[in-house]
Amino acid sequence: MHTHDPGAFAHQHTFHETNVAAERGTRAVAWITVVMMVVEIIAGWWFNSMALLADGWHMSSHAVAIGLSAFAYAAARRHANDYRFAFGTWKIEILGGFASAMFLLGVAGMMVFGSVERLISPQSIHYPQAMTVAVLGLVVNLVCALILGKAHDHGDGAHDSHHGHHHRHHEDLNLRSAYIHVVADAATSVLAIAALAGGWFYGWSWLDPVTGIVGAVLVAVWAKNLIADTGKVLLDREMDHPVVEEIREVIKEHGDIDITDLHVWRVGKQAYACAISIVAHDPGLNAGKVREWLAIHEEIVHATIEIHQCTADPAAASHGTFHSQIS
Repeated sequence: MHTHDPGAFAHQHTFHETNVAAERGTRAVAWITVVMMVVEIIAGWWFNSMALLADGWHMSSHAVAIGLSAFAYAAARRHANDYRFAFGTWKIEILGGFASAMFLLGVAGMMVFGSVERLISPQSIHYPQAMTVAVLGLVVNLVCALILGKAHDHGDGAHDSHHGHHHRHHEDLNLRSAYIHVVADAATSVLAIAALAGGWFYGWSWLDPVTGIVGAVLVAVWAKNLIADTGKVLLDREMDHPVVEEIREVIKEHGDIDITDLHVWRVGKQAYACAISIVAHDPGLNAGKVREWLAIHEEIVHATIEIHQCTADPAAASHGTFHSQIS
């Protein structure tokens, strides 16, 4: 009588490790953003600059969104070994990026509303003071962008040489969301400086609210792209990814095998799971062999394999379901 230890067949479902540098950098940028947000809102209100005030309110939503990104990193790390998450906690980070993108859309709407209001009812602006605060805001944004840029390099640099053709798909979307918030802040700061300069030196007071509208459009475009990228992951819309065709090719090149069903979805920044059903004419084919074939693609970290044996006698056809993990 043979006994088996179930633990020998157990495997972990932790397919992604949180980028510690990104978490640390995002948390630092969140606090810096909060401080600058307060300064810009107070200065914009005190000096009657819509561009500066819009930049401040814009930064306020960024403070919340970047803080949310930092929280997502912490939550994903804290619950990494929680069995209730069937395929790990990576999508907590993606959800944080999606929420940040929605905040960006809200920011764009606020900027448009405030700018139109100032176009209809212009107010005098204290240009020298407003310009000083706008320049300070730009400097802070550039520092924050540098912090997050270093975090991105630390997290992704090791994979670039091996996965160059997939790099766009492997980026940290939560970090990207925080980075876009910072870059959007920097862009609106530049626009605010240009608007204040035009009004100060040439008397173009209308330039202040107009640049607010231009900045809003720019922010909305960035938000739309980020929503599309994070939404695709959250909805498991990955069947157009190159790894799907790679799976088909590696199966097809091993003989007379038909793929009747294939599902691929992402479970980590550089990790994919798949469920595949095949019809084989080789009675010796088993899940172990298929596992070996798929193992050449290291991004496939989990596979559920169903094999239907095709025989001359339909009554003798056998059906088996096998599960394996590709490590």
